[in-house]
Amino acid sequence: MPAAEAGREAKPRNDRLMTDTGKISVAQGVVQKIAGIACREVAGVYSMGTGGARAFGAIRERIPGSSGPNVAQGVGVEVGETQAAVDLDIVVDYGASIAELGRSVQRNVKQSIERMTGLEVVEVNVNVDDVHLPDTGDERSPARVE
Repeated sequence: MPAAEAGREAKPRNDRLMTDTGKISVAQGVVQKIAGIACREVAGVYSMGTGGARAFGAIRERIPGSSGPNVAQGVGVEVGETQAAVDLDIVVDYGASIAELGRSVQRNVKQSIERMTGLEVVEVNVNVDDVHLPDTGDERSPARVE
């Protein structure tokens, strides 16, 4: 096999984004939104983002005229010409199996991005930052001494 042919085979070409008429590029913000929505679709994901980002997001949502929740909160992406890598910061519901939930999130995010954009997702890293505890309904603890 000639060296030129071997070189072409070594670099896989993503035919979905490279066409005879040009190139299709996908913005980082598009991939972030897809990843955020796909992550939130998985049962057991309570919210996304680190503590500070969640607090800022809650304040931002209350401002009149705001665009509502930021679906890209807690999502970091690196997007190349044909590949993407995703980092997610999530809060899980108490009682959920973190290992199973993480695999479900990885699978759903990867499938959604690849199906919608044509990019190859090389990794989806899931960072569990907190556990959401169920509300007990009683905000004050009973007095220990009367």
